[in-house]
Amino acid sequence: MRKSSEVDWLAGFEDAGLLFSVNIFSSSPTRISVNPRKVYCVDHAVMTSVSSGILTNRDSLLENLVFTALRRVTPEIFYFKTNTGREVDLVALLPSAPGQERAVMLVQVCASLADPRVKQSEVRSLSEAMVELAVAEGIIVTWRTDETIPVGFGTIQVMPVWRFLLKMEPRT
Repeated sequence: MRKSSEVDWLAGFEDAGLLFSVNIFSSSPTRISVNPRKVYCVDHAVMTSVSSGILTNRDSLLENLVFTALRRVTPEIFYFKTNTGREVDLVALLPSAPGQERAVMLVQVCASLADPRVKQSEVRSLSEAMVELAVAEGIIVTWRTDETIPVGFGTIQVMPVWRFLLKMEPRT
């Protein structure tokens, strides 16, 4: 399949509301155009039925679930790469009241932080982004872990996915 055909298919799926693509968070049009887009599926069951087991694991399913919850709150969602090349899964620009500055939510998604190396990597990526974007709180969404991690610039809230989903419920 030619690259232009793949791009056309992706655009068609986006137009139909089946997929969402996310750009890197940057003010540079060049940086946005040269970095790949991340793709999320609106329906987790469709994602698992049409992809190989290699592409669909607990981490990617959890990240897709977190993305769709954020998408109900704001369409302005990105990913971020720190100056050292570490990636933060989701950067959401949250709606604000008139006259107030928009809040930025930084979210890492990781099925489990049981491995100390994984935990260190996730915390480092998020804390670097917090410093670079001047955001005092970051979130790591897991399947079960619930803790608060103080870091140099602020605090990282580690929360189970059920708590994150409740937090993202639209307020009426």
